Amino acid sequence: MALRMRQLGEALRAFLLPKPNRRFWVRLGLEIVVAWFFFGKVCTLSWTQGESMLPTYGDREFLLCWQPRYWFRDPRPGEVVMLRLAGPRVMLLKRVVAVAGDSVEFRSGVLLVNGKEPDAFWASLTLCDWDLPERLVRPGHIYVVGDNRSMGIDEHEFGEIAVSRVVGGPLFH
Repeated sequence: MALRMRQLGEALRAFLLPKPNRRFWVRLGLEIVVAWFFFGKVCTLSWTQGESMLPTYGDREFLLCWQPRYWFRDPRPGEVVMLRLAGPRVMLLKRVVAVAGDSVEFRSGVLLVNGKEPDAFWASLTLCDWDLPERLVRPGHIYVVGDNRSMGIDEHEFGEIAVSRVVGGPLFH
């Protein structure tokens, strides 16, 4: 029993405090490259700022942006997407409400897509008084809006945006 405990202690010490030999440095370099690639190109770390996505996402909420979600397909209505706003680090978190070819409007606070209110929980999460004339979403674009439409229309970032600006979507939620 004492021999086993000593072997376990040595194995644990070797794992936690490895000798900085050539193998150690190669492994460390490989781990750094893999982590840089994964967290830079596949799963970006981010935080929400503001209340435009309440009640779905709160202010200062930690998110992982899963970029492969839209590598082989375009976003669909109802999905939450992360959009590149300015440079590689400034993004918006919004919900897709309409896609290319759809008409979208707000009439007395009611979201209408193709002349009908969507039959989905996200269509009316909060009360609003927005009025926007009908518009047709152009090819290669989506129409996004935050879930918290009780905010004033002038306080809210929303509208038609090119699909090419979609970075990914939240990994969990």
